[in-house]
Amino acid sequence: MSPRDDIPALRGQDGEGSVQVHQDPSMKIEGAKVFSVYGKGGIGKSTTSSNLSAAFTKLGKRVLQIGCDPKHDSTFTLTGRLQPTVIDILKEVDFHPEELRPEDFVTEGYGGVQCVEAGGPPAGTGCGGYVVGQTVKLLKQHHMLEDTDVVIFDVLGDVVCGGFAAPLQHADRALIVTANDFDSIYAMNRIIAAVQAKSNNYKVRLAGCVANRSRDTDEVDRYCKEVGFRRIAHMPDVDAIRRSRLKKKTLFEMDDDEDIVACRAEYVRLAETLYRGTDPMAPAPMEDRDIFELLGFD
Repeated sequence: MSPRDDIPALRGQDGEGSVQVHQDPSMKIEGAKVFSVYGKGGIGKSTTSSNLSAAFTKLGKRVLQIGCDPKHDSTFTLTGRLQPTVIDILKEVDFHPEELRPEDFVTEGYGGVQCVEAGGPPAGTGCGGYVVGQTVKLLKQHHMLEDTDVVIFDVLGDVVCGGFAAPLQHADRALIVTANDFDSIYAMNRIIAAVQAKSNNYKVRLAGCVANRSRDTDEVDRYCKEVGFRRIAHMPDVDAIRRSRLKKKTLFEMDDDEDIVACRAEYVRLAETLYRGTDPMAPAPMEDRDIFELLGFD
């Protein structure tokens, strides 16, 4: 035996260095359209997810939103409060899910959106992917996915985390939230590469990106043209969005100011686009040096 014969070759179906964990077929989400929302930390994924959920209800859809971040603040503009996480509630019953009722971990928010916060392990311990898996399992056990038209996963920003990858096992389409700046687009480029890798094994495909809190979209559009991607919505940098977060409300509950009405219309248009179905996209992410030269300053 050679010195390295006892070391496993870390070559999964996602590529070199990848160890792919395959989804349990019994955990498949059936009957609903499933979207996962990605983007760098602080870019507005939760704001986008919650307003998008509210917009889907305006189309008459039954919506379930799952927050996949230990901060568990994905759904508070829908519910008006921070709700307990699935992982904390499971701890309280010593991980015996049969002792739980749906109302223990699901809160009804604005427009009837069913809101769940998966939560996460303490910092530096455990895996966010496990938490997402346990959340879907619990929802399945309590039949919470059977009367749902749309499921939205609001995913944490760390590309290398299992909590990032786990929703891709369930999603039909991945949506990326970005801004019209280098850091956001750089992060989007890495997310594209990660989603593309997972699409080798799963049904998930990229739907496009949302330019968020951006007066212009020229840099986003330039990047998209370069790699073969598409911007499918633009949320301008208006103070109403910041105010809505402070008031713990979606834009659909705010006063009918002109900028708020315009943003609502864009969210409804995005919901219509996603529900009708988007053509699957397969952009070619850029190398780090190339994206720096495309968008960086001289």
